[in-house]
Amino acid sequence: MRKNNVPSSLTDYNSLWNPVLEAFTKQVISADDKSHFLHTGAQVGLSHENNRIMIDPLVLQSYGAKEVSLQKDEVLFREGEEAQYYFQVLSGAIKMITNSPDGQEFIQGVFKGSDSFGEPPLLCSFPYPSHAIALEPSAVIKLSKEKFLTLLRENFDIHLHLDKVLCQRLRYKSMVLSEISFYDPEHRIMSLLKYLKEDSRIQNKRESGMVREGHNYIVPFTRQQLADMSGLRVETVIRTVKKMEEDGKVKLIGRKITL
Repeated sequence: MRKNNVPSSLTDYNSLWNPVLEAFTKQVISADDKSHFLHTGAQVGLSHENNRIMIDPLVLQSYGAKEVSLQKDEVLFREGEEAQYYFQVLSGAIKMITNSPDGQEFIQGVFKGSDSFGEPPLLCSFPYPSHAIALEPSAVIKLSKEKFLTLLRENFDIHLHLDKVLCQRLRYKSMVLSEISFYDPEHRIMSLLKYLKEDSRIQNKRESGMVREGHNYIVPFTRQQLADMSGLRVETVIRTVKKMEEDGKVKLIGRKITL
């Protein structure tokens, strides 16, 4: 099998919820992926009890956190800026991106529904390695570095949870180089799509308390965004998705990928 080059931005463990990294490090790939055919009731390797809520917004507000509203494509912070705040999503979606020297964009993570992001630069006092941009109208809660550190000192359970998150990020760094580099485009795209579907199911459960089993999942990302998430060129994603449809591995409804 041909080895694929992986952009270094995809191995940045600043992004806890990088879909590509999580798809591989949490073994989203099931035994059925050897053929890539979608089987009814197929399980993925994510815990069904996965809960990404970092800190209760009321707790953050009690320490002086403020809400920030962002319009679509508005920049929250830029690569190279000093990290001064803890950020957590209240609504909408935030993407963290890195641009290559030739201008290609790599999505390191898409954050939504109580996800937090950007903690390593905050805790270790180094500049942000990427930009944070709103994918849609969004609301983010932010807490100053000084008050965030006070919160951690006074709340051991939250501090311990953050420690576990950081340990996961270190695990990503050690595992991703030996996991993701060897997969062909179809395998990487299928793993990403399966992760996104399971992530949507967990998100719906968290927000409504209901689990929809066996439903069709319409991928909410464009071919370009899937390319940016997987480190592939958009032409490769278009060609691969078309072949996957012909082989019965996904369905295309209009231009939307469905599985």
